[in-house]
Amino acid sequence: MKNKSIFLILLTGLLFSCKNSFTDLSPISQRNVADFYKTGSDVEVAVNAIYSTLHENGCYNESYWVMQELRSDNSFWDGTGLARIISVIDDFEEFAPNEIILRGWNASYLGVSRANIVLSRIDAVDMDAGLKDRLKGEALFLRSLFYYHLAVAFGNIPLVLKEVLSVEEGLDERQVPASMVYAQLVTDLIDAENKLPIRNTGADLGRATKGAAATLLAKIYLTIGDKGSAETVLRRIISSYGYSLVDNYEDLWGVANEHNSESIFEVEFQGGLGNQGNRFTNDFSAPLPTSVSGFRNIPELDLLAAFEPGDLRFAATLDTAYTDDSGNFHSSSTDDSRWTIKYGTENPFNEGDAPNNWIVFRYADVLLMLAEAIGEGTEAYGLINQIRARAGLGDIDASTPGTFAEKLLHERRVEFAFENLRWADLLRFGVADEVMRNQGKNPNLLFAIPQRELDINSNFVQNPGY
Repeated sequence: MKNKSIFLILLTGLLFSCKNSFTDLSPISQRNVADFYKTGSDVEVAVNAIYSTLHENGCYNESYWVMQELRSDNSFWDGTGLARIISVIDDFEEFAPNEIILRGWNASYLGVSRANIVLSRIDAVDMDAGLKDRLKGEALFLRSLFYYHLAVAFGNIPLVLKEVLSVEEGLDERQVPASMVYAQLVTDLIDAENKLPIRNTGADLGRATKGAAATLLAKIYLTIGDKGSAETVLRRIISSYGYSLVDNYEDLWGVANEHNSESIFEVEFQGGLGNQGNRFTNDFSAPLPTSVSGFRNIPELDLLAAFEPGDLRFAATLDTAYTDDSGNFHSSSTDDSRWTIKYGTENPFNEGDAPNNWIVFRYADVLLMLAEAIGEGTEAYGLINQIRARAGLGDIDASTPGTFAEKLLHERRVEFAFENLRWADLLRFGVADEVMRNQGKNPNLLFAIPQRELDINSNFVQNPGY
């Protein structure tokens, strides 16, 4: 979708804003909405607006990695002053008004709102039946992706499945437990997978596919403990959807390698347009000039140590030393000399304007989730060893020290470092509290419901610990 218009066609009537001081689940527009949603092209533009939400600072551009990667044991942010708003999240010292968390909530519900409008209106539109089904599938998948992030982060959340047309409707919403959210997502993703194509090409490259819906579905099955259903879905992805591991781990990364054989779903970014680039390249990449404050998302030394000697993923994931503007050498033992290079090795000239996509799902995750679903045995170790072989490492088996869960979680940590999977993995494996306490922290497993929501909606209840 690079150099295509799919994410650029955003009409004023689809640029929803949060003018009210509560979760805005209804469109606010100068355009007469009644005159829109008349043609297939109208609906396609509306679905494009859902995709555009993924660019928000409250989604993949910032809040998601702060809340799901920085929150974990993989990295930290050595921030003071204004940057403290992020570092407190790493330290589990945030409180309900935290702006990063509020953005994550707002942007996710903005995506939900945009999807709900499409799903509420599309049946009345006279358009090609095949296109209608595909766009429904995309809206269902994207809404499910937003809700998955909300459920992992906040647990008890409002589950809104239709267009909200008034302030009163929005204020009448109630929280439901994450289990109810996941149950709904299972239904929606089964429907989405049936409606979506196996592959997209040309101008549609980057849109959701059957594989994207199925991968999220399998992840949710594992989250709720239904390993049998997860296994069925994962075997279908492997046998029917045509993905394969790229030969070299380093070839997963960079603009030239986007939409490779391993990629299942990516969030599209494009630099040079002023508002379509990403900011996480700056947050993750090489040190800023010494005159600029704010070295950012710093890998923990414990993460560096997790890579075995000879692991080819290390050099494709991390850089660990540099010489500054004054000629002073910084080694990996200092906090300002470690960063990830998965998302680019240089800061773009204008911050927030990098072209690198964010890979949300890739085939290696499917293989390791299948190992998780079927449990310890010859086949599961074979799946893990496919991943290890690409990394230049030898096989492991039942005789390798550690439990099966420990070995699998370790493999996931080094394979997916800085890909927003670690915190959800720690939660799913039931070890988040133990791992973070071993790092000297006192963890909350759920984020605080934003204080603004509690102030406006008396039905909402704060999560424990806040």
